Amino acid sequence: MILSRHNILSLSHTDQNLSLILQLCALIAAAVVLLILVFLLSESWPVLQHVSVWRFFSDDAWHPAQDLYNITPMLSATLLSTLGALLLSTPLGIASALFTRYYAPPALAAWYRRLIELLAGIPSVVYGLWGLTTLAPLVGQLHPPGVSLLTAILVLALMILPTIALTVDSALRAVPVAYHHSAAALGLSRWAIIKNIILPAAHSGITSSVMLAAGRAIGETMAVLMVAGNVVQHPHSLFASVRTLTANIALEMSYAMGDHRAALFVAGLALMLMVLLLVSSAELFKRRSLCLQIH
Repeated sequence: MILSRHNILSLSHTDQNLSLILQLCALIAAAVVLLILVFLLSESWPVLQHVSVWRFFSDDAWHPAQDLYNITPMLSATLLSTLGALLLSTPLGIASALFTRYYAPPALAAWYRRLIELLAGIPSVVYGLWGLTTLAPLVGQLHPPGVSLLTAILVLALMILPTIALTVDSALRAVPVAYHHSAAALGLSRWAIIKNIILPAAHSGITSSVMLAAGRAIGETMAVLMVAGNVVQHPHSLFASVRTLTANIALEMSYAMGDHRAALFVAGLALMLMVLLLVSSAELFKRRSLCLQIH
């Protein structure tokens, strides 16, 4: 039977309806992001009217009651804790996905995957309690006080590890089976196949998993609030107590008023812009990688 041009190229009535629904959902998602940005900007505007953006990076300290609005200590703590957690969890997450996909026996792989899924479902406050009661005393034995940037990095790394492991596992599963068979037919070893065929083919999904984990680490509040020490200062070492932007908002929003409250929304706006910059960087990276593959 020869299929007609209409059957091949034309969308059915059901497909057209589904396309409209998906477009509407995409527009709603984009509108939500824009509304959040507008809300943050409107709540920040009272203080931005008479306090320049530069002062949020150049004032002597963070004391809104004294008209001092420097958020750079908390910004640096947020970035360093996120970067440290990614440096620890990314190789572990990729290794976990490779283990369950290519090396572990099926029964062990299924059990291990369920364990990772269980870690992903644990509430952040439970991680914070564990970090405060168990991990912080261990770090304190190396260098007091224990509640520090290092403790926050370790807790965040454990929290985002399941996100990376499960997302990378899905990316590896999406690699066509023909790639495996073709490489095996050439006599390549298992590691050679993974290194030269599988990982390059799944790099887009791996990049997305790292960006997703980074977004969660940047926005994490409760666990970091409990284990970082909550001292507004630039971290001079891994053992220094710090306060992240999210922890600062959670701690001070309940009693903040006037310009102080608006300044906290400026911090929230900075977090939102960081996440948007992260997503944009990931998209540019994927496009550049695609262009290099084409050429």
